[in-house]
Amino acid sequence: MNVLRATNLTKQFGKFTALDGVDLEVNKGEVFGFIGPNGAGKSTTIRILLGILNATEGRAEIFGKDVWGDAVEIHKRVAYVPGDINLWPNLTGGEVIDFFLNLRGSGNRNRREELISRFNLDPAKKCRTYSKGNRQKVALIAAFSSDADLYILDEPTSGLDPLMESIFQECVIQAKNEGKSVLLSSHILSEVEKLCDRVGIIREGKMIETGTLKELRHLTRTNFVVETKEPIVSLNELKGVHGIQKADQAVSFQVDTEELDNVLKFITSYGIIRLESAPPTLEDLFMRHYEGTSRTLESGAGGAL
Repeated sequence: MNVLRATNLTKQFGKFTALDGVDLEVNKGEVFGFIGPNGAGKSTTIRILLGILNATEGRAEIFGKDVWGDAVEIHKRVAYVPGDINLWPNLTGGEVIDFFLNLRGSGNRNRREELISRFNLDPAKKCRTYSKGNRQKVALIAAFSSDADLYILDEPTSGLDPLMESIFQECVIQAKNEGKSVLLSSHILSEVEKLCDRVGIIREGKMIETGTLKELRHLTRTNFVVETKEPIVSLNELKGVHGIQKADQAVSFQVDTEELDNVLKFITSYGIIRLESAPPTLEDLFMRHYEGTSRTLESGAGGAL
């Protein structure tokens, strides 16, 4: 059952087309990963889904209601966490959390206390003293303490250290286990790979691939390091082999998933002494989609782009 559905979303700013016919679905009890580099259109899509922007063309519904016309009703069941939080400087973190819970009219006070402890937040401090990471914690605690049916998370772990990222991931898994739905926009591919049931890749305002990780792995290449009794000849002539490099007695290369069987049969004839393989990752998939494009990819820690 669809909790969120967008069809042919198009958004133009003057002559610039930020979104070009985006289709997107999130099902009940599903964590959907929405990935792409800065400028690809993720945040514009999310602003339309939240009723902040009106689409130039297309339609989007959440809980069967129009995201623009029924935004107030929809927001009663949606929790949103942006990647850059601005809080009231003279309020404490605890007061901000309480404000959001009271604004929604629903929330779990025991859950609030539990999350404050798990995220190691001092709720008595004024928000003006908080680091970026602590501001993110306030928003995450408020979101996961609320009784929401859909969580829209736009780069939610920005500024969090690895331990806090792990706590966040546990919160997402718990929400999923409770039948909640999550739209997770992220640059951290390891996070998406760990949490998401399905993934959508957006590039230059267009959805270019959507599916489960298993369905998308046909687009990836497996990495191999092989050492053989006899030197492998003509490896570069095999279909589906890429990036051949030789180091001492070993050779490393990549193989398209659909050609694995033929390539393995070929190299075994040379007498394998050592064979190492690394399964295709979401990052491999993502980078292949962006090879040769004009957009700039931003690299950071933790596999972020």
